[in-house]
Amino acid sequence: MAIPENQARGSQLVTTDGIPEYPPQSEWEARWEAIKRSPRVILLTGLILSIFALFGQRVWNLQFVQGAYYSAQADQRRLRAEIVPTSRGIIYDCQGTPLVRNVPSFKVTVTPAYLPDDEAEAEAVLVRLAVLLDVPYTTTGDQLGLREIVAEAWRVPYHPTEIKGNVTREEALLVAQESLLLPGVSVEVDSTREYPYGPQVSQILGYLMPIPGEYEEEYRAQGYDPSTDRIGSIGVEATYEDALRGEKGENLVEEDVMGQMIRVVSQQAAPMPGNNVHLTLDLELQEFVEETLRQGMARPNVNSPRGVALVMNPQTGEVLAMVSLPTYDNNLFTQGISDRDWQALSEDVHRPMLNHAISDRLQPGSVFKVVVAAGALQEKVLDRRRTRLNCPGTIVVPNKYYPNDPGQAQNFYCWNRAGHGWLDVVGGIANSCNIFFYKAGGGFEESGFEGLGMDEENGIPHYARLFGFGAPTGIELTGEIDGIVPTTSWKRLTYGESWSTGDTYNLSIGEGYLQVTPLQMLNAINVIANGGTLYRPRVVHHVTDAEGNTVQPFEPEIIRTLPISRENWSLIQQGMEEAVAYGTATRAQIEGVRVAGKTGTAQYCDDIAREVGICRVGYAQPEHAWFAAFAPVKEPEVSVIVFLYNGGEGSTNAAPVAHDILDYYFHGDEGDETVP
Repeated sequence: MAIPENQARGSQLVTTDGIPEYPPQSEWEARWEAIKRSPRVILLTGLILSIFALFGQRVWNLQFVQGAYYSAQADQRRLRAEIVPTSRGIIYDCQGTPLVRNVPSFKVTVTPAYLPDDEAEAEAVLVRLAVLLDVPYTTTGDQLGLREIVAEAWRVPYHPTEIKGNVTREEALLVAQESLLLPGVSVEVDSTREYPYGPQVSQILGYLMPIPGEYEEEYRAQGYDPSTDRIGSIGVEATYEDALRGEKGENLVEEDVMGQMIRVVSQQAAPMPGNNVHLTLDLELQEFVEETLRQGMARPNVNSPRGVALVMNPQTGEVLAMVSLPTYDNNLFTQGISDRDWQALSEDVHRPMLNHAISDRLQPGSVFKVVVAAGALQEKVLDRRRTRLNCPGTIVVPNKYYPNDPGQAQNFYCWNRAGHGWLDVVGGIANSCNIFFYKAGGGFEESGFEGLGMDEENGIPHYARLFGFGAPTGIELTGEIDGIVPTTSWKRLTYGESWSTGDTYNLSIGEGYLQVTPLQMLNAINVIANGGTLYRPRVVHHVTDAEGNTVQPFEPEIIRTLPISRENWSLIQQGMEEAVAYGTATRAQIEGVRVAGKTGTAQYCDDIAREVGICRVGYAQPEHAWFAAFAPVKEPEVSVIVFLYNGGEGSTNAAPVAHDILDYYFHGDEGDETVP
């Protein structure tokens, strides 16, 4: 039967008898039918399909399931986060003179992950770097070797680790020139703190030091990098660390296989400069005070190895000048102090690195008498109109256990062995009469006079604490101590001995167990000057941000107001003014300015004195020289205290130094010459 032309070959046909028939298959169709019936072909086809399925699944997993992970891994090898350092805030004096500078320096770092994979090649890079920087390749003695530093740095392989900081410009150029041969090694620009006035203000400013190992984790949690960052160690650098440090920025950078940066991809965080700290300190006054103190210490009849001079505003507690000698150059610590310099500083018995204005425990001598006078007046032990005490030059206090044995009695002397005769409180202060204050503080049984005494509720210890003794003043400096206000119970617990009348007498003239700092003593004088307000001493006036906006303003901080009447303050001020007018402090007189002052001469016997043989039983004891003053008397605007270690008489040696300082303050360079 013929096939119609309009029908496709292979289509189903129907015959006349109703039985379907198919056209004969072509050769390739026949072969295909055979292939489909072959098991080996089926198996191979399944294998091929399985392989494609496996590859497809793997591609899916890499592209979609773990795509973000591998993308991050790729970026990590191509991109890295780079910390952008910020500038530390500047410290200024009260006139706006910068007392510190941030100067550029160089440091060399190694990123362990970018060192050659071959150990020999990596070692060759480190050896060459050690030669260029003149550092040991392996640990020698106390100096850690370059190899050990890098081995430790592998804990954070993509983090640049500082190998050497403060490298010279020549060293930095040598390393940079060979950068293509030193994969993983980089030269970075760093910032170093510089102190242009060095020793003049080092006791106040302090310096920066690396983060101690035991505090690394604590500081790392605060955003520091313990391997590179430095922190304020002492002084204002330490107490205002949070304000000065600023906040680092962060950039995302792209780099090549050698670890060299190609470009900055994006800025993740902008660096924030540190705030600026403005001090109450007047640099010109500070310089003059230091020079004047040095001259006073070096006078032939003084030759003192240690001294302190402080100038304050008694109405606010601002410290205008603070000089502690001997001192040190804080620039020694910016480059890493040498063993020789450190040994010289640490072996000096007068401790140049110690701020003696706040860290020395000293007997203040007769300067303390004003505190006893204030308490005795307020407790009505003394009365301006009726109370007059006799000073015969010497008084005898019987031994309470052997009252009838003159040999057991103890003599107490006035500095004026001829005596001052009958004195009221103003005369007692003006003449600094020891016997007047022995009686005012400890009483005198022979005459039936009861002194202020040692009661802790209303006696000498109580008033000493009201004036701020026995506790830190709270100034914004590190290393301040509290001193000692002795009591009857304190002596019993400390020495296992009972308190005696002689102990009270010694305390009444600022000696014995009493220990104060020069700053505490001047702050107490400020209370007298301003009429009863104890301020917290301040060395920082205010803080500004990088744009000059004030973020921490200055506000005088009152610790307490003393419960002493205005009349009693007036009597003490009068006594101090008359001390300068005709009493023990005439060397502090300044033309045209009413000055109130108080001298002090305190016997001492410390380890240094015993070592050099000037403190021996049966001989006159060495003496510290003190003098404190404020002016003008009516409306005080400045106060000053001078302390000379082993300086002799306060009236002859400390008062002239204070005179020059006050004269400069009021008259400048055209003031009077030093009073002889």
